[in-house]
Order: sequence, then structure tokens, then C-alpha cells
Amino acid sequence: MLNKILITGVSLSLALAVVFTGHAPDVVYKLIPGYFSDPNNAWDDSPLTLRKVTEARLPERVIDKRVGQQSAAREGLAIKAEKQILFGDTHVHTTNSADAFMYSLPMMHGASGAYPPAYACDYARFVSQLDFYFLTDHAESFTYSQWRDGIDSVQQCNRLAGDPQNPDIAAFIGWEWTQVGQVAENHYGHHNVLFKDDDPESLPSHPIASVGMGVATIAARSSEGKQSSLLRLIDPRHRGYYAAYNNWVENMAATPVCDTDVPSPELPANCYESVATPGELFSKLDEWGFDTMVIPHGTSWGFYTPPNANWSHQLNAANNDPEKTKLIEVYSGHGNSEAFRDFSVRRKDDAGLWYCPEPQANYLPSCWQAGEIIRDRCLVAGIDIAECDARAIEARHNFVQVDTVYAFMTVPGSTPEEWLDSGQARDMYLPAFNYRPKKSVQYGLALQNHEDPANPQRYRWGFIASTDTHSARAGHGFKQQQRTNTTDSTGPRDQFWNDIFASTAKVTTTAPKSLRADQIDPVAAKIYASEFERTTSFLNTGGLAAVHAEGRSREAIWDAMKRRETYGTSGHRMLLWFDLLQDGLEVPMGSAVAQSNNPRFRAKVVGSFKQLPGCPDYIIETLQAKHLDKMSLGECYYPSDERYLIERIEVIKIRPQSFTDENIEKLIEDSWRSFDCEPSQDGCTVEFEDPDFSAQGRDALYYIRAIEEPIATINGGNLRTTFDDNGNAVATDPCFGDFRTEVQDDCKNPGSQRAWSSPIFVDFE
Repeated sequence: MLNKILITGVSLSLALAVVFTGHAPDVVYKLIPGYFSDPNNAWDDSPLTLRKVTEARLPERVIDKRVGQQSAAREGLAIKAEKQILFGDTHVHTTNSADAFMYSLPMMHGASGAYPPAYACDYARFVSQLDFYFLTDHAESFTYSQWRDGIDSVQQCNRLAGDPQNPDIAAFIGWEWTQVGQVAENHYGHHNVLFKDDDPESLPSHPIASVGMGVATIAARSSEGKQSSLLRLIDPRHRGYYAAYNNWVENMAATPVCDTDVPSPELPANCYESVATPGELFSKLDEWGFDTMVIPHGTSWGFYTPPNANWSHQLNAANNDPEKTKLIEVYSGHGNSEAFRDFSVRRKDDAGLWYCPEPQANYLPSCWQAGEIIRDRCLVAGIDIAECDARAIEARHNFVQVDTVYAFMTVPGSTPEEWLDSGQARDMYLPAFNYRPKKSVQYGLALQNHEDPANPQRYRWGFIASTDTHSARAGHGFKQQQRTNTTDSTGPRDQFWNDIFASTAKVTTTAPKSLRADQIDPVAAKIYASEFERTTSFLNTGGLAAVHAEGRSREAIWDAMKRRETYGTSGHRMLLWFDLLQDGLEVPMGSAVAQSNNPRFRAKVVGSFKQLPGCPDYIIETLQAKHLDKMSLGECYYPSDERYLIERIEVIKIRPQSFTDENIEKLIEDSWRSFDCEPSQDGCTVEFEDPDFSAQGRDALYYIRAIEEPIATINGGNLRTTFDDNGNAVATDPCFGDFRTEVQDDCKNPGSQRAWSSPIFVDFE
């Protein structure tokens, strides 16, 4: 009997050992709560498993066809310039970024495993068929091995691209400096640091991070950033992937902090360096001496930008470097940051005290809605109407006293539906979440610093757009489909995993009375909390950067970016030319000129190609089927011969401030002119003059916005708000990143793809 018991015990132990090492038959795991199908073993490789770039090239005929199609478009519009328009993605994260690693965990809705740097090359070359891309993983996630992995993948990509003067793709590297200020006064925001070369000898030995944690989804560089070891018991098939995440957090924590008294180039490669301000970042980059660009992005995204954040405190000698910051990201997969609007999260009265502004047609302040939520709860609880009105006033007051992004936590236990569409820009194309107007591109371009009247400072940004992808899918906006693959929408995969994910959060109980600022706990603001759940309705497939380059080489691409001869698109590959007509010459977008006569301009735009379903045969024949399916689920850039029509071209005029505190709103004319286009596959041409420039006698800048015919667009309706007859929001239908919205639901609404030219800066001489 004893032997039988021992044998039974040993057998049971062995069986459990097999189960919890992930090697039992799948039927066994179906008995465990939270089970989901994984027929392709998507999580076998972790981001710590180095991958190689696919050793193949695009057929030369593909590149030749692109060149031929552009030549035909130029000929159709009588364009003499011979520069090529090249399309790329300047903002690509892989699972070498800690937040991307977290989004890829098995418990996440729509996740499909690791997307390391090598995937970015394969996706950009074969799936999206870009001309160039930049790896920009978070510097705050730095470990030396992952930094070198990124460099190695870029070098592999370039070495396989053929003739360096005519490659099928050009790969670049950089990093994201993910700065987040707790309050507006110390907030500068996210910036991408880009480099021209891929040789480690011509690159910093380590990225330079921002001081602090960056955003909430970047793992802390300590044991606090680790996932619970219970996950390996709950989901034993993928225990190795969870363990890899924790190993990486340990590797980050084990990276020593750099000596702040030592110049950056003299530091050991394997130390963690961070700075607090853009000025300090510029100084460190100057120490290295490499050719560098620093590009602000996601500037108006209220997910991390404190209320009342403003470009003003960054526009000074200490924190502005015009040579490095020649470009700005006007649009990305995290929304549009272009336009200024006349609303605000909160305002100050004559006594300098914060108050909650009333709703307006294009904006419902979140502070106002906080009062409505508390009043409704109060009335449902059967409390006196007068008391409920007083609590609503108190709730609005409590909300605006919070200087951080956590003001929504003054309403305890709130849900996304309770907030309606408060805090959102209603009259804007795919806006960034919780829009911050004074961090918009237009507002920054209208500012001028007059501390030194002889040398006033201003921003002269050229425009680009990008994806800001966190799955190595560079340039994935070519088709409006596969929302959970081509956007950063994420969350728990089902109710079981939601309960696990939420189990460690400190969530306040719903109550009919608001909390004061000193009563809220930002630690409770997990990614699943009400305000962050709404962000997934504002995530889209992202944009592209376009350059007018004198060839296909990396040098030609880099030089075009330095000249600001660039434009951004919302994802489609429109061809765009915007020139100043001056003395018989065509001065391209991005240029700065001085003149006293009225300027005249010409814009020419051709619509992008409509897409065929699936992937071209040469892609299917080149990539392993499993690899292609993981990256793209069988959908690639696959242009037909038919183009979308350009509906109209809008012209925006901005006059920079001529004195301190000049009213910004009156200086931004959007749109200053608008031209409807005749339907034509050959595109649209408009020519116009500013008849007021000489009479106004002040500097101005001009750019165009080209708009295609509308198509069904992922998250085109954002929160899909329902309004009553008086224009008041009464309900929303959020597009969640988690299990509450089906993977197959792309949450589409009609929207027009667009392109933004870089400005032409015309100074009054």
C-alpha cells in the first residue's frame, strides 16, 4: 500500500511538473481558468531572444515601378523637379520598449508575442514597403544588450538593402526621450532623438533617458516593475514569457546609474544616464558631436500632458536648439496634434484662482462633467437637490485644483461612460486624447519669445507624421483594418484576466461626493482605470513621414529632413508639392525667405493608391508563411492602379507674435483659404497669393492640408458620442482595447485621409 501511495504521489508530482513547465497536452490547459488558444506558440520567443533580419530583397522591379509612377504623376502635373518622394516611419517601437513588452504579454487582448527589432526591418521592407524607418525604443527601457540588438538589426537591414546609393530600404536608429512633467511648469514632453549613421562608432554608446518614470506604462527600473510570479502558475504554457519580462526588469534595475559629473562620451557603455530638460539633453548630445535631430511628438496628448501645459517655457535659450529641432511630429497613431482650439481644461479668474469653464459647442470640460457625475449620483441616492447642486460645484472646484493628469480621480470609482466625451476636441480630425491646445503645433508656431528684442526666438518646424507603433509594424496605416494589430489598443483579453490585472490596484469606491486633491492616490491610476480606458478610442493606424530627396540613399533622406523638405500624412501615400513662386523660381516647403512683396504659392497633390486585398505574390513567396501571418495576418501594402481623389486643399496662415502676450488665437487662420478640387486621377493644382502680406508688414508662415475622399476609418468616431437636439453629449460607445470590444470590430467611421506640408516661412523684409 505504501509503495502504491508513493508511486501515486510521484506520478502526481511529475504530472504537475509537466503541467507547470508548459509541456502538457493542450487539453489539460483547457481546464485552467483564463485558457485561450495558441496554436502557433506565439510566445515561444521572448523579446530577449535575438532575431535575424530576413535575408532577401524586394525585386528591383518593385522599386522601379514606384519611381515610374512618381515620374508619371510629376509629368501629369507639369512638375519639373526631379527629387523623389520617399515614405518612411520616424517613430518605431519594438518589444525592446518596456511598455511594448507589457502590451505583448499573453494576457493582453489581441497580443501575439514578441516583435523585436529585426521584425521592424522585415515589416517595413516587405509588408508596408517603406523607403526608410527609424527605430526609437524608449531610452527609459535601456539595457545595453537591447540597445546593441537594435543597432545590429539596423545594420543587418542596411547590409541586405543592396546598393547604398539605391537601397530597397534605409534603416536608421535613435531613441525616444520620454519626458513627463508632474505639472505644466516642468513638463517638456516626448522627443525622438535620431541619428544619421548606423555604425556604433558614430553613435552614443548608450541612450540618454529622461529623469523620472516617463509614462505610467514604462516599467520601473526596480523590483516594483515586475509582474506577479503567480502569472506563471495561472498561465503555465507561457511561464517563460512572463519570466523573461521579469528578467528584463531585473536587468534594467541592475544597470548602474551613470556618474553625473563625467561627460557622456567618457561614461561606461553599460550605465543608465538621464537628464531632466531638453537643454540638458542637447548639451549631452553636443558632447557626443554626432549629426542629430530631436523631434517633439505627441505634444497635445493629454494622457500624459498636465493641464495648462504650454510651449512658452520651452521657447528660450536654455531649452531650444533650432539646429536640432527642425521638425515636429504633427500626427501619429496616438492622434493629431496640429490644431489650436479656444478651449481649456481650467482657467484662472482675476484673483489668480482656478475655476472650471462652462461647456462650449466644441468642448465639454472634464471638470464640468465631474460636477454632473456627482450631481447625478447624489440625486440617485435620494439626497436633497440643493445639496446635490452644491456638491456639483464642489466637484468642479476639486477637479481644477489638481495640477497633474490625475484630476479624474477626484470622482471616486468613475466609469468611462460617466465621463461622456469630456476633455475631447470635438471638431478636429482624429485628435489626441484629452487635447491640450497650447501644446499644439499651431500654437507653438505662433509663439515668439521677445526677451531679447534684437533676436526674438521662435519655432520653425517642418512637419512629419509617424505611427508611434509599439509592435515593430513600421508604416502600418496602408489599410484601415486589424485594429488590435495596427493600433496600440490593448487591455486584458477576458474578464478572468481583467480581474487578475485589476487585483493589485487601489480603486476608490463609487460615492456621491468628490475627493480633494490631497485625498487622491495616483498609484491607483492603473492603465485600466476609467480615464485610461477611454484612450483606446483615440488610437489609430498612424501616419507617415515623406521627404523630397535627391536620391534614395540614407544621406539623401537625412539631408531632406534637415532642409525641412518634408511632409506628413495620416497613413496614405499622397504625393504633395508646395512651393513659393519667387523670381521665376520654385522655393520648396520648409524654406525660410525674406521679402516685402506679397508672396505667391502653388500646391500640387495627387491621391494615394487604393489597396488590393492580401499581399503581392513576391511577398508571399519571400517570407515564411508563419512569419508573415504573425506580422500582418496576411495583409500588405498592395497598391492597385486606381488612386483616391483629392477633395480639397486648405491653406493655413500663421503670424508669429510681434510682442509679448499678443493674442494667439487671432494669429492662427485655419483655414485661411480653401480650394475644392475637381475629381481627377491626376490630382489637384491650386495657386494663390496673400494680398495682405505687404500691408500687414509682419512675418507669416503658410502650409497646406490636402484632404482625400472619405473612407471607413478605424476609430474615426473616437468615443462615438450621441448628442441630443441641443448638441449636448448624452452617451458614448467607447472602442475598448480589451475584451469588451471584439478583436474583429475595427470601430470604423467615415474619415478623410490627409497630408500636411511643411510650412514656408516668409519674413517681412
